[in-house]
Amino acid sequence: MRYFRQFVIIMFVTCIGEILHYLLPLPVPASIYGLVIMLALLMMHVVKLESVGRVADLLVELMPLMFIPAGVGLLVSWADMQSMLVPVLVITPVVTVIVMVVTGKVSDWLLSRTKNGRETENVVDKKVED
Repeated sequence: MRYFRQFVIIMFVTCIGEILHYLLPLPVPASIYGLVIMLALLMMHVVKLESVGRVADLLVELMPLMFIPAGVGLLVSWADMQSMLVPVLVITPVVTVIVMVVTGKVSDWLLSRTKNGRETENVVDKKVED
């Protein structure tokens, strides 16, 4: 029953994202709306991580299965894609490296920010104890 409840919470937020995608005339996918809403709910502690964590982990583990239809679609449209093969083979590694660098830099920044925040909290806690 716990898993069902967690799944319902995730699907409810996803549904809100779909509704926003329908209502707002922005070129933003519904899944992004849902992710931003879930992030906001988690950060504001409206939804606790324990309320969705196990099902979220399960969905992340199942995510590779979601790429099978995309792979099959590429195989089916191979004849149409042959004319674009060289540009795709050049662009894909370049964009992959850019995404990896940006992700690494953002992760480093967030980790340094978190470490600094924790160190500051510890100093404040020590001063309060004294």
